[in-house]
Amino acid sequence: MKNIVLKKSLSGHLKDYLILTLGILIYVIAWSVFLVPNNMVGGGVTGCSSILYYAFNIPMGYSYFALNGVLLIVGVIMIGAGLGFKTIYAIILASVGLNLFQQIMPVEIIDILAIKNGKLMCTIMGGMMAGAGIGMSLSVGGSTGGTDIIALCINKYRNVSPGRIIMVSDIMIILSSLLFPSYTPDGELVEFADKITTVVYGLIFVAVNSYVIDLYLSGSKQSVQVFIMSRKYAELADAITNIFHRGVTVLPAKGWYTKSESQILMVITRKTDLNLLLKYVKTIDSDAFLSVSYVTSVYGKGFDTIKGANIGEKGKKDDLKSVSSEKIPEAPLKENR
Repeated sequence: MKNIVLKKSLSGHLKDYLILTLGILIYVIAWSVFLVPNNMVGGGVTGCSSILYYAFNIPMGYSYFALNGVLLIVGVIMIGAGLGFKTIYAIILASVGLNLFQQIMPVEIIDILAIKNGKLMCTIMGGMMAGAGIGMSLSVGGSTGGTDIIALCINKYRNVSPGRIIMVSDIMIILSSLLFPSYTPDGELVEFADKITTVVYGLIFVAVNSYVIDLYLSGSKQSVQVFIMSRKYAELADAITNIFHRGVTVLPAKGWYTKSESQILMVITRKTDLNLLLKYVKTIDSDAFLSVSYVTSVYGKGFDTIKGANIGEKGKKDDLKSVSSEKIPEAPLKENR
């Protein structure tokens, strides 16, 4: 059993880095194909790099890597080295990709997919791809750097969605593009009126991007509640607890048709772990009866934490005081008739 758990752990790490790599590649392609050829501006460190690229012709990969250095140090301090290792890998991969894909991407493909489809379609497609890439990175504990690190730091202590944090910071970066000149790949200066239009497209990009991020993360973190009815409930409970490392609640039950006493196992786990749990159950008892239902939120050990509350005895007293100090609306007096 220990060897099985070890293999699962190694394969899990490999899977995380594969998902992270795929997410970064999708993110880089979104910028290289749909946004940069149209002189579009986005948010985050990549948005800052695009502004510097349009104004001073500084390769995006270099400025992207340099600007992320300071934010990476902050992320390692606040979130931990686990985030730092994955994010260093993501930043290096994205930095190389931003420079490489702009050079190797065929002009014909960019013309067909981006230029001929118009800026609005490029904004939507780029926002969807970039959001999916960021969501994939965040779901495995990594980051594409920049405002993603800020979002993870804030989300660690407050119940604020990463997409909303990224959206606010991205809007500020997009508006700042009006303060810098912008040149097309042909060397022509973009007029101020066109830059205002670009800002509007940038805001649409941010809205699409943040929505896709939240949509992806809410799906990857969704939990399920499983009821298991089996004659081998004790063996199943031990296997789920010791091997699957999930808590099990045993509920007494009685079959009304057979009038026989039985036990039902209740397990709450991540949706992504459901298939593995079903394999455990099938291995031990192929005749087991299961009921699976989706739950919106799960708080506690092994799942999400209730953030924003004070910790400790003093914190508990403060929380109780804050709750008791809230005014409870009085019920309206009924008229006697």
